[in-house]
Amino acid sequence: MSISFKRILLPIILIFIFQNVCSQKINNDYVIKIGKVSEKIILDGQLKESIWETADVADNFSMILPQDDLKATQFSEIRMAYDDKNIYIAVIFFNNTIKGDYVVESYKRDFSFGKNDNFIVAIDPFNNMNTGFAFGLNAYGAQWDGTIFNGRSVDLNWDTKWYSEVAFDNEKWIAEIAIPFKSIRYKDNLTQWGISFSRLDLKASEKSGWTPVPRQFPSITMAYSGVLEWDAPPPNQGSNISLIPYLSGIIDSPEKNVTSNQFNPGADIKLNLTSSLNLDITINPDFSQAEVDQQVTNLDRFELFFPERRQFFLENADLFGNFGYENIRPFFSRRIGLENPIIGGIRLSGNVDEKWRVGLLDIQTQEDSEKGLPAQNFGVFSLQRKVLDRSTIGMIFVNKQSSGELKKTNTSIEDYNRNIGLEYNYFSADNLWNGKLMYLKSFSPEIRYDNAIFASNITYNDNHFLGSLQAEYVGQNYNAEVGYVPRSNYYKFDTTLKYLIFPGEDSKVLSHGPSIGSIQYFNFDGDGIDRRTKFGYEVNFKNRSEMMLAFENQFIVLQNPFDPIRTGVSSLEALTEHRWNSINLYFSSKPQSLFTYNLKSSYGGYFQRGNRWLFFSEMGYRFQPYVELNSLVSYNHILLEKPWGVNGFWLLGVKSNFTFTKNVFFSNLYQYNEQQRLWNFNSRFQWRYKPASDIFLVFNSSDSNMLVPNRNWNITLKINYWINL
Repeated sequence: MSISFKRILLPIILIFIFQNVCSQKINNDYVIKIGKVSEKIILDGQLKESIWETADVADNFSMILPQDDLKATQFSEIRMAYDDKNIYIAVIFFNNTIKGDYVVESYKRDFSFGKNDNFIVAIDPFNNMNTGFAFGLNAYGAQWDGTIFNGRSVDLNWDTKWYSEVAFDNEKWIAEIAIPFKSIRYKDNLTQWGISFSRLDLKASEKSGWTPVPRQFPSITMAYSGVLEWDAPPPNQGSNISLIPYLSGIIDSPEKNVTSNQFNPGADIKLNLTSSLNLDITINPDFSQAEVDQQVTNLDRFELFFPERRQFFLENADLFGNFGYENIRPFFSRRIGLENPIIGGIRLSGNVDEKWRVGLLDIQTQEDSEKGLPAQNFGVFSLQRKVLDRSTIGMIFVNKQSSGELKKTNTSIEDYNRNIGLEYNYFSADNLWNGKLMYLKSFSPEIRYDNAIFASNITYNDNHFLGSLQAEYVGQNYNAEVGYVPRSNYYKFDTTLKYLIFPGEDSKVLSHGPSIGSIQYFNFDGDGIDRRTKFGYEVNFKNRSEMMLAFENQFIVLQNPFDPIRTGVSSLEALTEHRWNSINLYFSSKPQSLFTYNLKSSYGGYFQRGNRWLFFSEMGYRFQPYVELNSLVSYNHILLEKPWGVNGFWLLGVKSNFTFTKNVFFSNLYQYNEQQRLWNFNSRFQWRYKPASDIFLVFNSSDSNMLVPNRNWNITLKINYWINL
């Protein structure tokens, strides 16, 4: 065990060796000045106001892709101004070298960045190179917004009020944007913010930015942002209270064709405690308008992860849900309200100042006497402090508490489950190095030992080379009932190495190169229980299509009985060993085409000396910007010894999105999962009749037989209205 601990400590030592490199902002010389305007600015995409003739100009963009050492060939200009209520941004994107039709998916909000000609601005109102807000438009005016965390990641689930208009012709496209000061959070009296501007032009297969950004990073990486210089401190936000009441009516037929009707009122309240700290209150929340999950064929031994889609949990979600790693999360909000309805909750989140961020969440659920489930309270406290140039130290405390009379009678439910954790996230000033140290400990009745997690990683990523090393220790009795930790009782070492070759300007290939990865799990006796080694070669084309060929070797010692097809036929015994090889091919088409597709095929061995062949395809066609059609076809063919024999599982999905305008949307998703023998249909109509105010009409149904009338369906009408007080 001491040898394993030494291997775990290696990433920690590397992190502290490289953390001592500190410097000022890399692109500190890129400055755009913003001045106050007295004239009224009309958003019409025409730029007729006189301020746009005298405002400071951000131009001379640098290319990010395909080359990051050249100036952009398609010219761009950005101007900014403000008044007492709004920040204004004027954008001109010229088609000076390559003209043609603009590429967009639709009018859908929060569009896919890589599939649209678009503009994105990233604002860092604390100038901390770590957190902020991002706003974007595609060439037809669809909006895109999110919160920035870890200096380069964007959470698109955040939604706020802002305004924009777009006009275009063959020579250029123009955008005007107004962002209300009350729609963002910022530090009072700070006259320099961080800012980045990004453009993607699919006609030219060119991504560019106002400030130079290495091509291995997102275009709005905060470490490479420029400076927004105010002529005076931004205006004080004053009182900022929003009331968002809602009404919903549900017609439900869960079984035996017995129809029930429900009528639910509720409300969300947003209070701006300071210019950068927000308090959210929800009363009797209703999440019926949230998108449904996409079905999957589950052949995994462990629980699958599905992302949160409910609005209340999403703003500043990184403070709560991004603590830890992908498969080590002490808090996962989808655990809340799955079985017991939520009565209400509060959430305090945001920046205390340029160094401190805080998150406080408390949710109360009601008891369910029919299921015998007691009332439960869920509480989370998160605190984060910026250190060095861009790094952070954070802590989290998660508490789940059961109460009420039903708790006294249902002894199978624990009184409480608690988790406390500390982590250090390191990001170098130039963004080439990043890493993490993390410690978690859980508390449950009668559990007193081996209930902790210790993990660390270090990653280096430059233009050509990526290297990553991660180590984990997860105790046998670690328990996160409000988290996502699918397995325990192991040591893990995860290593990845990748090298990219860039052929040059005349080649159709942007980059290509080999990669190798190894994930190894050990029990506490030092025996290997799970190992996957992968050799791959990827090719990235300048037209943004991609291809990868990979060879995998897998070794598994089952720690528990496992049904390899998960249909209940039989189970393999624990402690049996299984080895196999497989080969995988993946291809993704260029996004500029009206018809796009992703293809994946895998062939090789499987458990119990079996064989598995997988075919997966996603295909889409768009009649831009109004209609987007997509299909998903997945087939798993599995050959095993008796009693399983030959099995084939189809997974089929058809999705249609109609975006009649930038405010009226109609989506339909039809799915069939042969493994679960489940048909599912979701239809959702949304009318955004005012900014952040919507009417939803949602239909859901599911059944085990498509030919029999659905016995499990519901229709929901929901209306909400955003009121600024």
